Amino acid sequence: MEQRTVYVGLGSNLGDKVTNCLRALNKLSSPENSIQAVSSFYQTQPVGYSEQDWFVNCVARVISWLSPHSLLKSLKRIEDELGRVRTVRWGPRVIDLDILLCDTEVIKHSSLVVPHPRLHERQFVLVPLVELAPGVVHPILKKTAKELLRDIEGKGGEVEWYAAPPSRELLRCGFDH
Repeated sequence: MEQRTVYVGLGSNLGDKVTNCLRALNKLSSPENSIQAVSSFYQTQPVGYSEQDWFVNCVARVISWLSPHSLLKSLKRIEDELGRVRTVRWGPRVIDLDILLCDTEVIKHSSLVVPHPRLHERQFVLVPLVELAPGVVHPILKKTAKELLRDIEGKGGEVEWYAAPPSRELLRCGFDH
């Protein structure tokens, strides 16, 4: 099996938001997925559908031995296990897990688009991504995460630091940060 470095965005705006993200990270950690690092948690203004509570977001760097499509299925299963109910697009959710980048791969499929199609427009993803990997390059736009963030600073909703990255004790996966 081929290993890939994948950046996964996590977000929650229902219930105990940080705990929801921690539970998702613990479920993501498996023999097929090794969490290498997790960003700080950020409180972020909702984008797309503003009549809802603010989110808590973070980004995880994961080494995955799954294909991108298999990883997506795994992320959807985790969302379902944690109680995500899909109602309104961009609406409230217990947990949201998105593949942001997968090495330098470009995937355009009806069920999966990588890099995430709105990655370069969203501060709530770029701020934690820049914390983890400021030099990671968007394979289509050929800009680093730091350059993409600079391009949209002040747009795309407020982002405020909320909490430090989780410790090894909070995550069973024992990631290296």
